[in-house]
Amino acid sequence: MENTWSWDNTAVDYTLLEKVNPVFNTAKMTLFQLAANGDRDAATLAESMGLTREATQNSANTKASPEQVLGGTIMLECRYRTMACLAEESGCTLVDMPCGYTPRAIEFARKGLPYYGLDLPVVIWEASEKIRALIPAEQRGLAHFREVDATNYASLEKALEDIDGPVCITTEGLLMYFTDSEAGVLCDNIRRILEQKGGCWYVADVECSLQYIIVMRALVGDRFMEIMKNATQQTKDKSDVEIGKNALIASPADMEGTIRRAMVFLAKHGLKAERVNVGENMPKLDSLDRVTPEQAAAVREGMKHCSFWKITPGGAAVALPSTEAKGFHADASIQSGTLSLALTGRLDTITAPNLLSFFEKTKAEQKLEAVEVDCSRLEYISSAGLRVLLLMHKACTGGVSLYGETETVREILEQTGFDSIFH
Repeated sequence: MENTWSWDNTAVDYTLLEKVNPVFNTAKMTLFQLAANGDRDAATLAESMGLTREATQNSANTKASPEQVLGGTIMLECRYRTMACLAEESGCTLVDMPCGYTPRAIEFARKGLPYYGLDLPVVIWEASEKIRALIPAEQRGLAHFREVDATNYASLEKALEDIDGPVCITTEGLLMYFTDSEAGVLCDNIRRILEQKGGCWYVADVECSLQYIIVMRALVGDRFMEIMKNATQQTKDKSDVEIGKNALIASPADMEGTIRRAMVFLAKHGLKAERVNVGENMPKLDSLDRVTPEQAAAVREGMKHCSFWKITPGGAAVALPSTEAKGFHADASIQSGTLSLALTGRLDTITAPNLLSFFEKTKAEQKLEAVEVDCSRLEYISSAGLRVLLLMHKACTGGVSLYGETETVREILEQTGFDSIFH
């Protein structure tokens, strides 16, 4: 099976992409909230994509209350506007990862500033041309959109190959969906980029739980835990992953201890962090005009106790994996109802749709009872790859059996608990 995938309107199987990695659906929540908050460019994009409050703010198991939507909008605008200010002040080329469906490219292009938006292929396919169409023709060349998997260094290297000079990488709403292994690979990749090009990495995610609590407590008082629980379930439903389960996400229950843990994690990957006060860098927020003066003051004061993280190379010296770009390949054979696969390379968000497409097509054409996977040449597997193996496992009465796992793959299986699922 060759590693090919077409992104024109006739070839994209949207349902398949959602099965592999549905996390991009959470980015539509963000766009709708920006639109509802009065951002004209966001409203134009949301309308062109047919987004509705029901589809973006509710999930299969939750219904968002007006207070939850308003609180989410305040936190979103705080993160979105403050991060844009920090990126612009850095004087570096902005690398927005993930860029989602937001209109930030339009805002930067209007100011004559270069912008690189990186995200999953499905997001770039859906949004990039719609966003570029809203940029004046003479400034359109400043906006660049590239398909990447953040854990795949080769895709990041290719996406940024035409940037000369330092970069400011911004991450809003990405790390919470990662496992420890994925977060570690991301850190290694960003460290490599920063060492080559210079610049910094701003992260909004480490203390995001505390920021949400501060906003919701200002709006609803002691009911904040009830709404936070509902919001967590909503995000989990839409992304189909356990959120906030890695060492880079600080817990309000032990901020000091978990912040220290995150610093240690970064140091192990050759990075160091400076905490940047949110309240001191936060611009005026339109969303605060929709609450009482007392509530707005509580939010502003609370944000003085929260930080975004500015991360640069430093800390412990660690060896980085090979920079050689290797493709993904799968050799397949079928005998007595068992599909045998020998996987080579990386099974991640970029390559996993190919494997799932091949499996579903094969199963539709002939009877499959079990799948055996030779992992001896599989270099890495992300949560998207694990999800594909799980879909195969559930679709076959004999399930999925793995053998020959490398140390890296075995560690990922153990960390995620998938070692107890597959034979």
